[in-house]
Amino acid sequence: MKAMAIENHLSEHEPKWFAVYTKYKREKIVHKQLKEIGIQSFLPLQKVTRYYTRKIKHVELPLLSCYIFVKITKAEHVPVLRIPDVVDFVKINKNLISIPEHEINVLRQVIGEQVDMEMIKSGQLKEGDWVEIISGRLVGLKGQLIEQKSNKNFVISLEKLGYDLHLQVDPKILKKTRK
Repeated sequence: MKAMAIENHLSEHEPKWFAVYTKYKREKIVHKQLKEIGIQSFLPLQKVTRYYTRKIKHVELPLLSCYIFVKITKAEHVPVLRIPDVVDFVKINKNLISIPEHEINVLRQVIGEQVDMEMIKSGQLKEGDWVEIISGRLVGLKGQLIEQKSNKNFVISLEKLGYDLHLQVDPKILKKTRK
């Protein structure tokens, strides 16, 4: 069986947009650090009003938690990774795929509209979906998603030895699959 070549959209000369994972609640800090080293970045922020018992507070929160976008060439790849709160570039099946300029422009338009919005990952898992664990010691196990306890807690029924093994799994390590 022939191994699939890994795609890498980084270019020597043409800067392209890429998504970068950051540590939790560190998006604004990474954005500032990228500017300081001269790397073009985009952090879509939405204005949110928080109501507390004694006050009302207006804050700007990232539209996509733990994500920031950078427009870089191949030479700027490593400097981005060297920023302390950067976790890694967002990859699709180990492929470093660029984001088209028009998609970044759509995000810019949307955040300028001052409307309530929520980003939902496409292909979000639903109860009844067949899933595979793609990370950790249980990698490769397949089963059916039987319950979503919260946004970060799913229950999967794994069929082994004629029994159902119920596991609570973080959705980040699940991939939709076929039975």
